[in-house]
Amino acid sequence: MSAPLHFTPLSGIPLVEPGDDLVALHLEAATRAGLRLENGVLVVCQKIVSKAEGRLVSLSDVKPGAAARELAREFQAFGRDPRHIEVVLRESKRIVRKGHGVLICETAQGFVCANAGVDLSNAPDDDVAVLLPEDPDASARKLRDGLLQKGAGAPLAVIISDTFGRPWREGLVDVAIGAAGLAPLTDLRGERDLRGRTLQVTTLATPDAIAASAGLLMRKDSAIPSVWVEGLPPGGDGALRDLLREPASDLFR
Repeated sequence: MSAPLHFTPLSGIPLVEPGDDLVALHLEAATRAGLRLENGVLVVCQKIVSKAEGRLVSLSDVKPGAAARELAREFQAFGRDPRHIEVVLRESKRIVRKGHGVLICETAQGFVCANAGVDLSNAPDDDVAVLLPEDPDASARKLRDGLLQKGAGAPLAVIISDTFGRPWREGLVDVAIGAAGLAPLTDLRGERDLRGRTLQVTTLATPDAIAASAGLLMRKDSAIPSVWVEGLPPGGDGALRDLLREPASDLFR
């Protein structure tokens, strides 16, 4: 029988500003909760990582180009700010789809998501956009290494999560965009199901499953930016990029 999972929200983490020490903030939050960050998974929302890393753009400093202005006119009924669109275009490798006031973009990191992950919610000011971390896997490794150096215990994994929409389904779900100390994929091929049949294609996106579960506690209005998960001992390693399907095997590109 599988061990039960336990999710603990880490409360009391203040609004993060550029340069803040995420290692210290999480260790302090764990102490308040009576926890030691060991033998578990720390799920951290992307927004505080981006803020700490200074991934902020003031829209007042952005001059929209011709493409952004044209898209703003096309999306006029949706009230899209051409400066926001300009930042989205700068963060995009390409536009995959556009419509209904939304740009579906492939980011420099390889994610396909709405507006290249450029977010205006929970930003420091009304005219500030928050960008994705430049390298979310590196951000997760840096946080994990810092925690281990300052008193956390191994095994320890860190997941950076963000809310993404999904094709064919309404609603947002948290997914992993960066990870350290955890194998991105759990390959069950070759194992057998309950009827003894050999599994042919079953490979689980474990970090996404953990992020989605932790996301239930990290609503945008909850002031809970991180969740500690126990009962799922971390193991393995690898880059979250391993979860990104190659274009050659993607039926929808």
